[in-house]
Formats: sequence, structure tokens, C-alpha cells
Amino acid sequence: MAEWAAKRFWQNVTCTPEADGFAIHLDGRPVRTPAKTLVIVPTQALAQAIAQEWEAQDTKVNPLTMPHTRSANAALDKVAPQRDVVQAMIADYAGTDLLCYRAPGPERLTAEQNDRWNPILAWAKDRFGAALETTSGVMPIAQSTAAQAALTGEMAAMSDFELVGFHDLVSLSGSFVLALAVAKGHITPDEGWALSRLDENWQAAQWGEDEDAAQKAEVKRGEYLHANNFMVLANR
Repeated sequence: MAEWAAKRFWQNVTCTPEADGFAIHLDGRPVRTPAKTLVIVPTQALAQAIAQEWEAQDTKVNPLTMPHTRSANAALDKVAPQRDVVQAMIADYAGTDLLCYRAPGPERLTAEQNDRWNPILAWAKDRFGAALETTSGVMPIAQSTAAQAALTGEMAAMSDFELVGFHDLVSLSGSFVLALAVAKGHITPDEGWALSRLDENWQAAQWGEDEDAAQKAEVKRGEYLHANNFMVLANR
């Protein structure tokens, strides 16, 4: 059986100001999420990015080519109805942050982790008062409640749309601190992604790069950059 796909039925895509933001219309009909929620986004810049994705569709609609639309749907259908649950899920990463777990060896890898990760942890301590402990190996260590609260409290000011992007920055990198550093503009998204891949890149430099793994990493990198862009557009 051939896979079903929605066909393009519209000619014109427009953005319309609404009381709570901006809506996207297809021939005058408002776009809705899969759960039938009216798509109203907080900024004109984000609405235009979504409109461009709908305008770019050919005869059949391909959701894989519509990342801003999918992220907006997630904000409306997944985050808004259960924001506390989503925040709690993201907050878990603050207690097991990637930057807190250092390799027991080789010495050159450990030294590179210290050189490149310690400044980010120092920034988190200075900026938020969050002093995180580090350890060698993968055995879990407990982080103080105060440090975790100082970090996770930053989510309170984020809109549902920003939180969608922030969730992906955290989950794709495994680091709440790196996600905050990117979201606050302390480092660029490319720097954040490179820091999260320090171990993998070091191994590839020593033993050669696996082509399949490299392709998967590039896909995730694209998702990471999109997550940051979505946050920026949701706040522009």
C-alpha cells in the first residue's frame, strides 16, 4: 500500500496579526496543529518562517521539510497542556549534566575536557550561582539542590515556544549548562554543539571517523541549530 500524504490544496499563504500573536492562513483558512489547535505564534518572524515552509510545499506535504511548523505544533499540543511535566523532564539533565563527567583517560582527553568544559561551568557558577561538582568516570554524583534550582529556574521565564527549542538544545547535547550558555548568547550554537561532541570528535581524530556515525551526528547538529533558531524567532 502506498504511503498516504496530504496534498497541497492552497494557493496563497499569509500571516495575520491576532490578539495573542500571529496566525498563518492557507487561502484564508487558519493552520491548525494535528490536535486541531489554532496555530498562533508569538512573533511575526516565527510566523513568517512557518509560512515559508507551507509555501515551499509541492504537490504533497512533507512534514520532514517543515521543522518550524513541527516545533510550533509541539509547543501548542505537547508543552502547553503539560508544561510542568516537560520542565521536570528537562530539569533532570541539570542533575546529570554531560560537563560534570570527565573521562578517566587518556590524559590528553581529560585535559581537553578540563580546558574546554571548566570555563562553561565557571560561567554557570558566576552567572547563576550554580556550583556543579565534577567526577571522573560515569558513576552518578549528586548535585546540590540549590545548584540545580538556580539553573532550572531559568526556564520559568521562557514561553512554551522557547521551551520547545530549549528542550532540544538540552536533550541533543546532554547538557543543561551548554543549552543555557547557547540560549543566553554566551556561546554560539556551533560552539555549543562542538563542546557537546568533544569526546566523539576526540575519538574520531584518534581512530578515524565512522561514516554512518558522522552522518547521524550531522543530522543531530542540524536539529540542534534549528532548536536555537526556533528559540530566537520565538523571542524576536
